[in-house]
Amino acid sequence: MNYVTNTDEQLKEMLQQIGVSKFEDLIDSIPQSIRILDKFELFPALSESEVVKLLYEYSKKNLSSNDYVNFMGLGAYDHFVPALVNFIIDRPEFKTAYTPYQAEVSQGTLQAMYEFQSLICDLTGMDVANASMLDGASALAEALLMANAQNRKTEFVFAGTINPNYLTVCKTITSGRNFTFDFATSSDGTCDLDLLNRKVTEKTSAVIVQQPNAYGNLEEVDEIEKIAHSKGALLIAVVDPISLGIIKSPGEYNADIVVGEGQPLGIPLSFGGPYLGIFATKQEFIRKLPGRLSGMTLDADGKRAFVLTLQTREQQIKRERATSNICTNQGLMMLAATVYLSVMGKEGIKEVAEHCFRKAHYLAEQIKQIPGFRLYNDKPFFREFLLITPVSPKTIIDEGKKRNILAGVDTTKFQGMQPGLLVSVTEKRTLNELDNLIELLKTFSS
Repeated sequence: MNYVTNTDEQLKEMLQQIGVSKFEDLIDSIPQSIRILDKFELFPALSESEVVKLLYEYSKKNLSSNDYVNFMGLGAYDHFVPALVNFIIDRPEFKTAYTPYQAEVSQGTLQAMYEFQSLICDLTGMDVANASMLDGASALAEALLMANAQNRKTEFVFAGTINPNYLTVCKTITSGRNFTFDFATSSDGTCDLDLLNRKVTEKTSAVIVQQPNAYGNLEEVDEIEKIAHSKGALLIAVVDPISLGIIKSPGEYNADIVVGEGQPLGIPLSFGGPYLGIFATKQEFIRKLPGRLSGMTLDADGKRAFVLTLQTREQQIKRERATSNICTNQGLMMLAATVYLSVMGKEGIKEVAEHCFRKAHYLAEQIKQIPGFRLYNDKPFFREFLLITPVSPKTIIDEGKKRNILAGVDTTKFQGMQPGLLVSVTEKRTLNELDNLIELLKTFSS
């Protein structure tokens, strides 16, 4: 295909049509401090061997996750990944496969998708799951759109504190849809049930609860469910999949839509991605479910076969009925989670969750004894808790890096969150590592 540039007159006409006078008006929101104002100079031409050597030098600047003890969380967690996960996803028939959104996709990939859906249904207690979404944040945004498509209502109420990154993504993806967001949050960050009861009305499309919430606390999901459904609203649950090894599943408290971040299921932190969005729902809402669905059937010879079913892309059905979304690059991440869940099994997930719970509570109890430190609230938590500290969280984090400890997340930078140090514990943390963090914090005791 030949590439012919637009003429100056054509560019001028296009700019006028969209209501701006010059191209710079289109990028006005990008700060000058991060723009490349001068001419961008490329490297001189290099041979293959020179490029490999250069990239190797660059790679040595990366810090390995094994070099630091990680207590960071807020949606991404440092879990152990069994060797079998990478062994399977590195197989060429999976790694080089075309995006698994096509009718001609291989039986092996379709079966993996079907197994993933089945495992997520088992984990969440829901009837049907897709395979899969971009990440937990975009999955929640799609859940809001799905709720709106189901009941045509545009008001949403968040019960308790939601991950601020999720909230930002929801506002971005749903912008232009005239959605309104309200919050029922008490002073300790958990859901204010009385306030929720007042805010949820017949105009509410859905109530959203994160379990555990952004501070790691467990919400009173049974009471939240009663309030939501008594007013005709749907209940959307945002879950940590590892927590479901020991706490009640969303299906048990009658959630209508379940979303979550699947990164803890065998996916490394990887500087923030690619990750995996979990999305499950009740059977009655299957026609509104976005994303890929693999179904099992029999072929012409009576043998088991897998097919994409209920396809909802605008290429396949009327555009106004389509629920297409950004999820086509998640085939490999979905496979990683499938292998992880298969290897771990129900007892394995339960054991991981118990390790996280016990180690986090040991750490919290020890930190509470340090003068000047206290937990943000006394509500039950799973494996994450917010510390109110005698010095700025950044000071602690900076000192921790000197000791190869990532002490937690500074919540000061997140709008709507209580300033503090959010500490998360996974099964990988040893007693010695926990005690090293305690010793670090003791240096700041008041």
